[in-house]
Amino acid sequence: MGVTFVKCTIKNPEKPSKSQDIDFLVDSGATYSVVDSKILEKLGISPHRDQEFTLADGTKIKRKIGDAIFAIDGVRGAAPVVFGLRGDSQLLGVFTLEALGLVLDPFKRTLKPAKLFLV
Repeated sequence: MGVTFVKCTIKNPEKPSKSQDIDFLVDSGATYSVVDSKILEKLGISPHRDQEFTLADGTKIKRKIGDAIFAIDGVRGAAPVVFGLRGDSQLLGVFTLEALGLVLDPFKRTLKPAKLFLV
């Protein structure tokens, strides 16, 4: 199993001029993206709810959730974002990848356009 990192810009949806470039670990097993809460607060992004998550080892944790705009190579999309705490990794999750119309190619360890369907 390889690891894939990508540079992504995160923006405040209410004030898109507030943005920051972040190096993310792409985690196709994570539902939401995770960003350090200090970065989100600096961007003026506020949480709107708490959510319980189950980690791979079965541990249950609670984190705050907000909304952000993510952009990679000029493509942008809105997605939920988890307010990461100390020790949490900056992760790019599946909801964000779907919002950007991207999918992880696990063999080349790159992001590529997803095949999208309207049914």
